[in-house]
Amino acid sequence: MIKRDKCKIILASGVISLLLIVFAIGIAISIWNYGKVDEKAPADVAIVLGAAISDGEVSPVYRERINHAITLYEAGIVDYIILTGGFGEGSFKSDSAVAKEYALLQDVPADKILIEEKSTITEENLEFSKELMTENNLETAIIVSDPLHMKRAMLMAEDYNINALSSPTPTSMYKSLKTKIPFLLREEFFYVGYCVVRLFR
Repeated sequence: MIKRDKCKIILASGVISLLLIVFAIGIAISIWNYGKVDEKAPADVAIVLGAAISDGEVSPVYRERINHAITLYEAGIVDYIILTGGFGEGSFKSDSAVAKEYALLQDVPADKILIEEKSTITEENLEFSKELMTENNLETAIIVSDPLHMKRAMLMAEDYNINALSSPTPTSMYKSLKTKIPFLLREEFFYVGYCVVRLFR
């Protein structure tokens, strides 16, 4: 009897493990495929999700996100750009303020750039961007980030009632599998975590 019970436990554990693996692979594929979809269409504003600064300059990842938003602006697809990101540890200038300086150097008019300086994570990027949209009577948005970041970002945008479309940057710095796989695994962890947390809100 004890041996039979032990076999049942082992079998059940194996089935559960297999289901978890299948679930994890399914989520990863979903995140990967979502990042290939570009929904860009005329909207009021492009929201650029933050990616930190380094030595007073936008990081390469953030730079490419900003560049994509600028492309959307120059093509007349959006009228404004929202740059996101608060103050890093020990920084006297917010990430979004540094990003604005970069955008100005690319000849984006100052009155077409809005910044939020309170966020530290993706969810706050979107929460405070929604506040800016409301303050400036902006109704539609295009969310800009790296492809593997888009599925989680769009779910958060929906939760903050942002009428948004997805447009991942085509010049992501995450190009090789060596850089994409760790990013994908990180995103899967945070995506699943966010899905769980939102169940209790």
